[in-house]
Amino acid sequence: MEPVFTQEQLQIIAAAQQDAKELRDRYEPLSEDHKDLIFRQARSQNGWQDKPVSDEQIVALYDLVKMGSTSMNCCPARFVFIRTESEKERLIPSLAPPNVSKVEEAPVVVIVGYDQAFFEHMPKLFPHKDVRPLFENDPENAELTAFRNGTLQGAYLMMAARALGLDCGPLSGFSNDLVDQAFFSGTKIKSNFLCCLGYGNYKKLFQRLPRFEFEEVCRIL
Repeated sequence: MEPVFTQEQLQIIAAAQQDAKELRDRYEPLSEDHKDLIFRQARSQNGWQDKPVSDEQIVALYDLVKMGSTSMNCCPARFVFIRTESEKERLIPSLAPPNVSKVEEAPVVVIVGYDQAFFEHMPKLFPHKDVRPLFENDPENAELTAFRNGTLQGAYLMMAARALGLDCGPLSGFSNDLVDQAFFSGTKIKSNFLCCLGYGNYKKLFQRLPRFEFEEVCRIL
C-alpha cells in the first residue's frame, strides 16, 4: 500500500525536491584532485603520526556520515570512537597480533557496529509508514538489513574521513565476539569492522596493490 501524505507532508516533500534540484544545478562534479583524495590516490594506512583528532572533527565526521543513504533510512550503524589508552587496552585482547601496534598508534579507533534492533527507531526515521513488522517479525531479514546497511555506513565513514583530510586504516583482523563482549554486552549491537583514523605515517606504506580492470569484473547489459 502506498503511503498517504497530508497536505503539510506534501509541501515538505515538494520543498525537499526543489532543494535537491537547486543543489544539482548549483554544483559541478568534484575536481580531479578531490577524486584523488577520496578514491584514486587514497591509501589504507599502516602507521600513524602523533597528531590528535579532536572532538569537533569526530562530530563533523558523523554529521557527514549520517546523511548517506540507507534502505528505508534505517541507519543501523553504531560507532564507538576510542581515543583513550584505557579503552584501547580493552580492545587489544581481541586483535590479531599484527594489528596491535596499529591500534596503539592510531589517534582514534572506530568500532563500526550495527544494531540488530534498528527497527525500534523506524517510527522516527521512516515516519510516514509503519515498517517495523517487516523486521520485527522476520529476524533473518532484520539481520541482513542491519549488516548490509551498517557496512554501507562504515564505508561512508571512510569516505567522509578522507573528505575531511583524515586518513583511514580499516581492520578486520580481530575477534568480533571479544569486541562485542567488551563494548556491546547487554545490547543488540554487534561489531562489524574496525577503522583507525588520524594522520598517516606515509613512511609505513607499501606499494599500491593491483585492482581489477572494468572488463574483468563488470558487465553492461
